[in-house]
Amino acid sequence: MTGVPASAAGGTGRPAPGGKLGTAAVNQASLWNIANILTMIRLLLVPGFVVLMLADGGYDPAMRAWAWAAFAVAMITDVFDGHLARTYNLVTDFGKIADPIADKAIMGAALICLSSLGDLPWWVTGVILGRELGITLLRFVVIRYGVIPASRGGKMKTLAQGTAVGMYVLALTGPLATFRFWVMAVAVVLTVVTGLDYVRQAVVLRRAGLAEAAAAAARSQAAAADQTPSEAAEK
Repeated sequence: MTGVPASAAGGTGRPAPGGKLGTAAVNQASLWNIANILTMIRLLLVPGFVVLMLADGGYDPAMRAWAWAAFAVAMITDVFDGHLARTYNLVTDFGKIADPIADKAIMGAALICLSSLGDLPWWVTGVILGRELGITLLRFVVIRYGVIPASRGGKMKTLAQGTAVGMYVLALTGPLATFRFWVMAVAVVLTVVTGLDYVRQAVVLRRAGLAEAAAAAARSQAAAADQTPSEAAEK
């Protein structure tokens, strides 16, 4: 756990009574903060969304509308839980793991449902999910050298994906159905472009990390070489 608020310890800023046992109780209680609760809600919405999306063969406009509502709530909680966690120091190990899982679970469920119903080509689902999983793995690979920050393009990508998928979840017809095609096209382009940019950042970060490691090794060798003559003179 990270950053237990002073209010969690009675609002005094002093350690909770009871030594280690009291501190553990405070840390455990901090798991149930508003940011984590929103993340849990988003996780619970995933199976409900799938049920609503596939009800009556997946073509009931009313059920699709309810599925869209569940998807919209999930997207809104995605915006607020991270903001609340950072603003009020509610970041926890659970949140770090569960938040990205919840994000990818609701988006992946929506894309797979849409493709299985024939509303969205499978290659679109493959591009978006492949990019998300690939960038996640890439972050883990280069984390020893540093963290790849979220970019403005990445945020635009997330907004475009959420808007496009939400429009596809609704049973739209006519001009709106045509419009959602172009919104999805923009989302796919942003998905690919931002994915390539993350790869570029990862390469730069890795090179910088390797260069820093090499420089540190060279300094260590130089220090060892400078120390050897002085030690010999003392003997």
